[in-house]
Amino acid sequence: MQTEISAPGAAVAPAGRPLISADDRKVLAATLVGSTIEWYDYFIYSQAAGLVLGALFFAPFTQNNPEWALILSFATVGVAFLFRPLGAIICGHLGDRYGRKRVLAATLILMGSATALIGLLPSYAVLGVWAPVLLVGLRVLQGFSAGGEWGGAALMAVEHAPAHRRSLFGAFPQIGVPMGMIVATGVLWCLTTAIGMERFMDWGWRVPFLLSVLLIVVGTFIRRAVEESPVFLEMQARKRASAAPLGQLLRRHPREVLLTALIFVGNSAAGYLLVGFFISYGSRALKMPAQQVLMACTLAAGVWLATTLLGGWLGDRIGRVRTFQIGYVLLALWAVPMWGFIDAADIGQFTAALVILALPLGLTYGPQAALYAEMFPAGVRYSGISVGYALGSILGGAFAAMIAQWIISATGKSWMVGVYVIAMALVSLVAVSLIRERAGATLHGE
Repeated sequence: MQTEISAPGAAVAPAGRPLISADDRKVLAATLVGSTIEWYDYFIYSQAAGLVLGALFFAPFTQNNPEWALILSFATVGVAFLFRPLGAIICGHLGDRYGRKRVLAATLILMGSATALIGLLPSYAVLGVWAPVLLVGLRVLQGFSAGGEWGGAALMAVEHAPAHRRSLFGAFPQIGVPMGMIVATGVLWCLTTAIGMERFMDWGWRVPFLLSVLLIVVGTFIRRAVEESPVFLEMQARKRASAAPLGQLLRRHPREVLLTALIFVGNSAAGYLLVGFFISYGSRALKMPAQQVLMACTLAAGVWLATTLLGGWLGDRIGRVRTFQIGYVLLALWAVPMWGFIDAADIGQFTAALVILALPLGLTYGPQAALYAEMFPAGVRYSGISVGYALGSILGGAFAAMIAQWIISATGKSWMVGVYVIAMALVSLVAVSLIRERAGATLHGE
């Protein structure tokens, strides 16, 4: 019988202990709700960029070529990613020094505040050039916050988890991503259905951003109820926190940081096509009703949520590395054929293409938190996984929507975007295959 590796001095759960205790449920709920709110804020911008922000903030720069207004709008999505490493570095350092819980509260408030301010921002017609400048500035704050959020939420879940369920626990902050997308696309669908596209373009687009104020209050209240990570508390008790975790990280673990970044690029690129690009492509290029496209993306996000949990479960059963490998092979195989379904401009086939895409996305996302946490020692873990994740986001998802739009504009062949996704998937497949499986290894100590 395989013995669970436990932390020194950790209590052994009594026989008959429930699969998930009350404290476990509290941690999982807090990481899920907080991540959902953070990613709702992040994704509502990505989706609004494809529907409305280009026309309101960038159209005057590209009057002779409306497609370039859309490309510029998607570029602002990517700009935020450039500041995610800065958020990862600063928040990772603070999280390794002062605890995961405090940093998570700060990132939630910062993200929500920036999102709400976007909802109050005047358009180019009112402020002129300052409108897009301020828009980019607030998007930078969103990127900074997202850079610090993921690592903290992942570690709060994984470091509270029993070793044999670490991958499944780590999937809960991960499903905050599709949950955030479901909420974001659901809000947009409700608004566009209720008030119509004309009113949505006029003033309705601001409502999803302003709703973030309410979400901040809810998320902060829920996260306050969670105890600090037991691994961090043990590290504090032993006074093993490094004075400079970032410096130690870069000196001792550069290979791990690079591999965490490369492992994520395939999922990040394909995921951000689902999150932002396909909404614009379906409604603008294929001329399908925006409400139908939003519903298709919402259904795909629901499947992404389920397959992320499946990926977390499989990570505990067959290993994190093997689960990733299966996911990236499936992603590469589907990346080109899915365009035959998408370009049929039939909502049923469009939905089927995105739903099938959600399967490999979940398999390459569910076990990620556990895999990354097991790659770094406790003293630099927050910094390590946050920086690697942020760099992978830049290399993969940051400009994926912009690149896809450029590829289609330059070649006139949408399936060429699939070739781009295949290249990203192969990079990640090679990177994850270089990782030694460490499922069950202790997360305590160095």
